[in-house]
Amino acid sequence: MSAHPWFYRMSLFTTAVTLCVVVLGAWVRLTDAGLGCPDWPGCYGHLDVPNTSEAIAAANAAFPDTPVDVGKGWREMIHRYVAGVLGLLIGGLGIFAWRQRRRPGQPWKLPLFLVALVTFQATLGMWTVTWQLKPAVVTAHLLGGLATLSLLWWVTLRSNHLPGAGVLAGKRGLSALLAAGLVVAIAQITLGGWTSTNYAALACNDFPACSQGEYLPDNIDFAEGFVLWRGLGENYEFGVLDHPARMAIHFVHRVGAIVTTVVLGLLAWGLWRAGGVGRGASLAVVGALTLQVLIGIGNVIYNLPLTLAVAHNAGAAVLMLVLVTVTHFSRPLGRT
Repeated sequence: MSAHPWFYRMSLFTTAVTLCVVVLGAWVRLTDAGLGCPDWPGCYGHLDVPNTSEAIAAANAAFPDTPVDVGKGWREMIHRYVAGVLGLLIGGLGIFAWRQRRRPGQPWKLPLFLVALVTFQATLGMWTVTWQLKPAVVTAHLLGGLATLSLLWWVTLRSNHLPGAGVLAGKRGLSALLAAGLVVAIAQITLGGWTSTNYAALACNDFPACSQGEYLPDNIDFAEGFVLWRGLGENYEFGVLDHPARMAIHFVHRVGAIVTTVVLGLLAWGLWRAGGVGRGASLAVVGALTLQVLIGIGNVIYNLPLTLAVAHNAGAAVLMLVLVTVTHFSRPLGRT
């Protein structure tokens, strides 16, 4: 029993497009283009970016607090265009799945849920702009993108056109390690999003110490760093926190990296002991984790170069794809 071949192809392609949208979103955020268009869904009232002197003058008059930056505007609109295409693809996938729902082995419930999820993602994208890069919203938008990517990959795997479903089922202790790995990875990605959206990526500019040779500076401010909601009406571009609060966020993210490394290291050990496919999965976990840790360290040492910063977001996506694949190996096929 398997899904319709066209459904599998569509879901595989849509997963690839989602990965592109996640990376584009990181590129937009890290080039400070999140408010490149101060309105939504258009840009200064246009479907593209104003680029003539007359159009720019009119846009500046309409939005005096956010003068036109053509480069930032186009980065933001390219992201919106591709995200719009993704929304149409997921909508089409949901319709196709519903029409094929009586086919044995055809996933349809999760594709319909993905339609609702991508609709909510669009709402978060709107709030990201209209609430002026509020960290809680931007972090939620990042997590929603990774959730969409992970669930699409899960649907693709469970379409039963790729091998390996359930080959690691019943291996002692593996389910608990996998569950712990997923929880810790999601928590660490959330911390990474909170670090980025509060502009705290370089708050600790030493390595392995945090700042000026201190691992835990005396003036670090955990209470202020983790206030999740600060109300509306404030522009959060470039952050509103003072340095001690940003150090607290960065410090917790580093501690989270240590915890994640330990837990995923134990998962990799359990997979290696399982043998067979588990050994390949173990190497994939170790490889994705090691690359992500090295990129994170490089971001600090080399002062957050754009290429490494975007790669760190892409690395988080790849790590989630690896963990979803391991979950596929650990669970026999059923209706999705």
